[in-house]
Amino acid sequence: MTTPTAIGAFAVDALLAEARSSTGGLDDFGDARFMPALHRLCESLEREAKLSPTGVYLMRTKLISQLVNRLRLEDYFKQHPEIANEVIAAPVVIVGLPRTGTTKLHRLLSRDPRFHWMAWWESIYPVPFAGETLQQPSARIAQARSDVQAMTTAMPKLTAIHPMDADAADEEVMLMEHSFLSAFNAYADVPSYMQWMDAQDQRPAYAFLKRMLQFLQWQKRQRGITAERWVLKAPHHLLRMGVLLDEFPGARVIQTHRDPKSSIPSIASFIHALWCIYSDNASAAAAGREWNDLMRRALLHTMQIRDQRGAEAFCDVRFIDTVKRPMEVVSQVYAFLGQDLPPAIAETMRHWLVEDEKSHQGGHDYTAAQFGLSDAQIEQDFAAYIARHLG
Repeated sequence: MTTPTAIGAFAVDALLAEARSSTGGLDDFGDARFMPALHRLCESLEREAKLSPTGVYLMRTKLISQLVNRLRLEDYFKQHPEIANEVIAAPVVIVGLPRTGTTKLHRLLSRDPRFHWMAWWESIYPVPFAGETLQQPSARIAQARSDVQAMTTAMPKLTAIHPMDADAADEEVMLMEHSFLSAFNAYADVPSYMQWMDAQDQRPAYAFLKRMLQFLQWQKRQRGITAERWVLKAPHHLLRMGVLLDEFPGARVIQTHRDPKSSIPSIASFIHALWCIYSDNASAAAAGREWNDLMRRALLHTMQIRDQRGAEAFCDVRFIDTVKRPMEVVSQVYAFLGQDLPPAIAETMRHWLVEDEKSHQGGHDYTAAQFGLSDAQIEQDFAAYIARHLG
């Protein structure tokens, strides 16, 4: 069986060649299991996504950048073989539907210096720029801040939906995108790619995530930053919980919970806003259907894994508690982890909470009907989850 190849702007051979040229001829992309996923993604982008000219440019630039990062990552591992010796201790992983307080909790825990965490600038620019020293990643930070400013200026709605901050903790799913087995449906409507991906072994994506974390941890060490383990966060893991626990033995999972009748329309609104960056014909109803079904399957998968493996690796947190009683939630989480919370770190967290409240901008208004959904349908689709975790 031959691998389908997209034509036009997303011709895979052209993307690979441009990435090689951009790195001065590097040609080792690492684990080749990413190739079928890249082909499938490019085919779907070409045929289904209805990208605008701006969307084609942005997405093509994204893919080439990720291929360049792969080339330069592998070159770093060759030049510095000690990177492969970096031990990734069992992480703390925050999961839950988007819009359930995962970002707030993640950034709150990141105030504890005993945790490694990944800033947005590290997620989007994980590899040092040419000429940049490992000790001073100032060029990447400046570029990321400029990117955030451009995004929030072009679409102010994003700030109300998701607090954009180049220097704050963010999701590792942007690292996983480098495997091309990831949530590209956050940017565009790519149904055939998503259907294909759901049937694939996800272990290459998680193996690459661990390799990326080794690389980031090694870079932090060059900047004098050490910690005990990572605190990660991504709703993406909900549909791949079994693979996550296999790849990161001993991981402790914090699962956040909120009524899907509130969170699902909010997710749909966020995704549709992102789709509109890449397409002039983004369907709100398609975004609603896609993410309603995806999140339904994701929660059912995690429930199944919890049944199979036992609940001792999981701690449940309600969204309303994270919003109204965040320090009580922190105490609950630290008790679950068997970890102390020194007064100085608790005070740092309380200070961050005060500053975080000041940063919130505007409201986020939406209804289920805007995205082809209804409260009754959502309640039916998520009935098993609601009964277990919200009943």
